[in-house]
Amino acid sequence: MLNNSPFLRKPASVRSVMLRVLAALLPGIALYAWYFGGAVFVQLAVATVAGLAAEAAMLALRRKPVWLFVSDGSALVTAWLVALTVPSIAPWWLTVLGVLIAIVVAKHLYGGLGQNPFNPAMVAFCTLIVAYPQLMSQWPQAGFTDFASQMTAIFGERSLDAIVMATPLDQMRTQLHTAEARATVSGIFGSHATFGNIGGKGWEIIAIGYLLGGLYLLQQRIITWHMPAAFLGTLAAISLAFSLGAPDRFAGPMFHLLTGGAMLGAFFIVTDPVSGTTTPKGKLIFAAGIALITWIIRVFGAYPDGIAFATLLMNLCAPLIDAWTQPPVFGHKHDDKGQA
Repeated sequence: MLNNSPFLRKPASVRSVMLRVLAALLPGIALYAWYFGGAVFVQLAVATVAGLAAEAAMLALRRKPVWLFVSDGSALVTAWLVALTVPSIAPWWLTVLGVLIAIVVAKHLYGGLGQNPFNPAMVAFCTLIVAYPQLMSQWPQAGFTDFASQMTAIFGERSLDAIVMATPLDQMRTQLHTAEARATVSGIFGSHATFGNIGGKGWEIIAIGYLLGGLYLLQQRIITWHMPAAFLGTLAAISLAFSLGAPDRFAGPMFHLLTGGAMLGAFFIVTDPVSGTTTPKGKLIFAAGIALITWIIRVFGAYPDGIAFATLLMNLCAPLIDAWTQPPVFGHKHDDKGQA
């Protein structure tokens, strides 16, 4: 008699997981290129070369098997995430610097894959936006897809007045904080080319691409539902509450979910298995904390998007959250003091 019950599942290899993460990024990348031009492919290529070179160099210095770890795809995932979080028309050296910070400092100086307490891509982003705020704020205009001009911006002289714009989050935050403007959310939303139907022009569709990729990761069981649901649900709930209370001062949940890096963060940043939490309850707390801090920075902070800073702050809390949310050992009950 045949017994087809899969009592044991074969664990997926690191390479298999990383390749599926890269595949999940493709819908968002394709829509990115559609709306903002092919410069994103150049940035991804630059990041790929820099990431593989940095990974190989650090492995050689640490006397580790170079090909075994270079081929696992982890450096590629980190490099792509760095490339997707810097402007697609940023100078090439900025992308290379970000990748080196992520691979060399945030990953290998802590011991390599599985040892880093902080998300490497977010360490790179925070370093770059603090050190080079002007370059990190020069995003291309939606619809401006002149590849020659974009290549000039990346590799040559940077004369960008005609092709750059502020991000939707930055535009709304700046105008709402301008005293003489007496601006309201509804007035700002319809008055600037940055904004689309719901969120940022082009970015709202790109966010859907990342959402599709995230659903693929869920279907493949690469990630669980806890972190994306907690992040997106908390971000939506708090923005809804404040927009209902003061609709002229606070944007609603659809704007926050479909603008900036919300969808990329929910499925590809917050879910990092190394620097995040591991218990089911801990994942909910961890991701909800990132969403709360992200909203606070977006609305009241000095930076337009707070996902990177929020992620690093919650990375600090991850060990404590895991310690607090450990489920009881099978067969034992916890008393009121939490002791078995």
